[in-house]
Amino acid sequence: MKAYVFPGQGAQFVGMGKDLYESSAQAKELFEKANEIIGFRITDTMFTGTDEDLKQTKVTQPAIFLHSVIKALIADGEFKPEMVAGHSLGEFSALVANGTLSFEDAFKLVIARANAMQKACEVQPSTMAAILGLEDKVVEDICASINDVVVAANYNCPGQLVISGTIEGVNTACEKLKEAGAKRALVLNVGGAFHSPLMEPARVELEAAINATTFNQPICPVYQNINAAPTTDPEVIKKNLIAQLTGAVRWTQTVQAMIADGATSFTEVGPGNVLQGLVKKVSKEMATASL
Repeated sequence: MKAYVFPGQGAQFVGMGKDLYESSAQAKELFEKANEIIGFRITDTMFTGTDEDLKQTKVTQPAIFLHSVIKALIADGEFKPEMVAGHSLGEFSALVANGTLSFEDAFKLVIARANAMQKACEVQPSTMAAILGLEDKVVEDICASINDVVVAANYNCPGQLVISGTIEGVNTACEKLKEAGAKRALVLNVGGAFHSPLMEPARVELEAAINATTFNQPICPVYQNINAAPTTDPEVIKKNLIAQLTGAVRWTQTVQAMIADGATSFTEVGPGNVLQGLVKKVSKEMATASL
């Protein structure tokens, strides 16, 4: 079975999507439609902006979504998913790929999500850190022992977990995790504490937008971040998508579940190849590729 996976924030690069825009009339039309929906020429930022321009959450998320989804939509006969998943933001791309959401509706939700998250970041200064070389349980227990808000946010692959919370909470956790034997505890250059309770204001805002959007019956299961389980039920997909903002991205468990359910290859659709690397850390033998 062919699994298709879609990257999240952090995969962006200057020039992303320019080749698609210039080589495909369909891609150009979709990019121009996106410029219209978002109200500015996001293509200019994607193709010729600076790293700093692209790093803003309100730009990064729509940009990665567009690159991933347009790649999938113009692939014609090549693109035949039997199971899909996306890392954080990538879950919205996956839901266009399996027919749950239309291109326009998903893009509007991504814009709403990005703006809501940016606002939540400005309300409460917060951050994330990558922890390497410890068991998940050790990281979870140390986070739970700290008085500030700090939680396990991204289970990326065995031995690589990202924590999220207040600046003080994350710094304290990093010190304790180093003492517990972490190979690295590296504070990340991100706008805020994604996938933590500090995203609650954004979750409330996104919930209203999701509930006002039509979700269709998908053509294949999506394995969702919040529980790493497959579903084709539009109501369940909605509920899990809302919970994702304040809940953890269970990527390790998602890849394991897809393999257990018969995935024979993983194709990454979008900028970069981070997810292929994470899949290989879960299963060395698994075939991976880019679309």
